[in-house]
Amino acid sequence: MQSKMTEAKEIWIKAGYEVFAISGDKGLKVETLARKLTISKSSFYHHFAEMEIFIDHLLAYHLTQSVIVAEKEGKAEKINPDLIAILVEHKIDLLFNRQLRIKQDRDSYKKTLTKSNEVIGQGFVELWAKDLNVTLTQKQLEGLFVLALENFFLQINYDNLNAEWLAQYFDNLKKIAQRFD
Repeated sequence: MQSKMTEAKEIWIKAGYEVFAISGDKGLKVETLARKLTISKSSFYHHFAEMEIFIDHLLAYHLTQSVIVAEKEGKAEKINPDLIAILVEHKIDLLFNRQLRIKQDRDSYKKTLTKSNEVIGQGFVELWAKDLNVTLTQKQLEGLFVLALENFFLQINYDNLNAEWLAQYFDNLKKIAQRFD
């Protein structure tokens, strides 16, 4: 059973994680988070001392979430509906990753982004290759994946990251990949 201190810390992290995912680090304001959580600002400083420490916790939480996504991804049989359902369920994690991409000039964000992509990327490429049913080499698939990933993160936002949009996105991606076959 978690202690009250651990529970309070986790509440701050989950709220901050969502704010970061939607608004980036510029949205992380102690007063705003405290108001949203109806917790005193002093609780934040008790658990984290300063914003940089809090952000480090958010980055670590993201890597934990990336492992969870990768484990689910490994059990997916097809992109549609299996992977799409996972992506919709982990919408906030994808949006957090998008914010890391936007701000990857910051070293800690870039390192977290790289680790997250390593954790999630391999399983996706394998599933994608199986689902595409094309004869592209692994190197070609990985190259196409890198381009598709950049395009994906340029397009996603809180409103369009849903099953319908993802199904259309992956259908279009499949058509493009099949042109190379």
